[in-house]
Amino acid sequence: MRTDAADGSVFVPHLTPGGLDELVDQVVPLLQEKGVFRTEYTGPTLRDHLGLRAPRSQKEEVVA
Repeated sequence: MRTDAADGSVFVPHLTPGGLDELVDQVVPLLQEKGVFRTEYTGPTLRDHLGLRAPRSQKEEVVA
């Protein structure tokens, strides 16, 4: 991840919901300390997190 060889990871706890609790409470903080998992979100929407522009409104499209 540090050399852009990967853009993310998928973690699947083998036991849910207990496995998920361990992942969130123990693994995520370690990844955050190593700088490979975000500590804050970049904005309030998924579009913000992905760095995408907001779509033009239908009103703007008619006028343009």
